Amino acid sequence: MSSFKPSLSILYEDNHLIAINKQAGEIVQGDKTGDTPLSEKVKEYIRLKYNKLGEAFIGVIHRLDRPVSGIVIFAKTSKALTRMNELFKTKQLSKKYWAIVENLPEKREDALVHYLVKNEKQNKSYVTTESNKNAKKAELHYKHLSSSDNYHLLEVELKTGRHHQIRVQLSAVGSVIKGDLKYGAKRSNSDASISLHSRKLEFIHPVKKEKISIIAQVPDDSLWKYFEKQINS
Repeated sequence: MSSFKPSLSILYEDNHLIAINKQAGEIVQGDKTGDTPLSEKVKEYIRLKYNKLGEAFIGVIHRLDRPVSGIVIFAKTSKALTRMNELFKTKQLSKKYWAIVENLPEKREDALVHYLVKNEKQNKSYVTTESNKNAKKAELHYKHLSSSDNYHLLEVELKTGRHHQIRVQLSAVGSVIKGDLKYGAKRSNSDASISLHSRKLEFIHPVKKEKISIIAQVPDDSLWKYFEKQINS
């Protein structure tokens, strides 16, 4: 029995792909912290589930920042990895996030376009001008879904995949994500998370050629649960 198994929230699995609801605080791939990454937990889960003698293959297709929760999808075969990489590269999928923000943006729904530059040393991105030769164009669409007394829930659809994109773009329009000290939040969340959740992923399966729609439950937190109840009621 795997010691990893209970900590994995599996949203979807077939012979080619496996999707996990990542908890805030988990890392997708190994880094200098030395903490066990999600990729290794999934690899171990597969090795044990299918009684593999050697190491299981797991391909990392995309990542979520450590303090972010929600859907992360891995490839179980090299063919699926190549094809999913192409889907992400050519933007043939829909990625929707939920973000709890401190202030509502001026418009309840809008498309945001910024030019971002990454500071490697600070591990932070900044809004810059189009003329900056290092700038990368960042596009997203957001809409307001619900509000509590102090916070607001936005749905964000990513059009590009830049470093810290949602965090820096929402901050740039005065809507800092709850708990995101790096981009101007008033205070941290008690679990060091930021209130950004990869909620929904839709794509055509690279092998089966059928539409796949994956939804990740929100974190077990009273404010997240409040908003989820508001949306579903």
